Amino acid sequence: MTPPGPRTTVVVVTRDRREGLLQTLDRLVALPDEPPVVVVDNASTDGTADAVRERHPGVEVVALTANLGAAGRNVGVARAATPYVAFADDDSWWEPAALARAAAILDAHPDVALVAARILVGPEERLDPVSALMADGPLGRRPGLPGPAVLGFLACGAVVRRDAFLAVGGFDDLLHFLGEEDVVAWDLAAAGHHLVYADDVVAHHHPSSPSDPAAREVRQIRNALLSAGMRRPVPVVVRAFAAAARRGLADDAARRGVREALALLPAAVRRRRRLPAAVEQELRRLAAAAAR
Repeated sequence: MTPPGPRTTVVVVTRDRREGLLQTLDRLVALPDEPPVVVVDNASTDGTADAVRERHPGVEVVALTANLGAAGRNVGVARAATPYVAFADDDSWWEPAALARAAAILDAHPDVALVAARILVGPEERLDPVSALMADGPLGRRPGLPGPAVLGFLACGAVVRRDAFLAVGGFDDLLHFLGEEDVVAWDLAAAGHHLVYADDVVAHHHPSSPSDPAAREVRQIRNALLSAGMRRPVPVVVRAFAAAARRGLADDAARRGVREALALLPAAVRRRRRLPAAVEQELRRLAAAAAR
């Protein structure tokens, strides 16, 4: 029997996005199941923490003194008192029925540690390309699971089993932001958990245009290489660096991404844990599907 009380806490990480965050919180606190909300402020300089406390006194605010990036979410998850945690960014929110549906999936399937949502982008509600790929199910749909198997997610549209997330260490601060989800997904799978896509769990994402698109691309390339270095076999890592280096002959972002990744590679190697063969095989299946 499901115990009474909230099943899911919403954890929002933010930095210097006060007005957008306040609008997002207006939506989150109005959800029908009234989930607890924890805002982790990554050392904002625009008065975010005080503004949230004034407008939404029921929201717990954790004001960090340093910018931890995505790892700030770990702080929020640790503060949660519910079995499940839904992530949101300061520009994303959940459909009214989404969290109840995700909790029902997790209640019914104890071996599922993460539910990846269908993410609708912008006022026109375009399906996020990652959600479209997940819905196609390149890894198939395993018997007894409520949706296609996945080996990745977007943090603005994911609900996790709190204990499983914390047991694998959450988000790694080496990656900071962009692509930080991959290692978490791989680690959950390596620990024996299932991750599934649920088309009827819906999140909305209204991202603003990046202030520095080139820097964003550099970070994405860097983090993909570092993630490989932290978990993938050495030949895979070498091929990834070689491919990025070849691209860097004509692409400044790739060149800078490789350079930054090489500088941080010793730290990535210190975090290195090889994935089980079954998980590595699924990653290869995903790569093959993407190539096709």
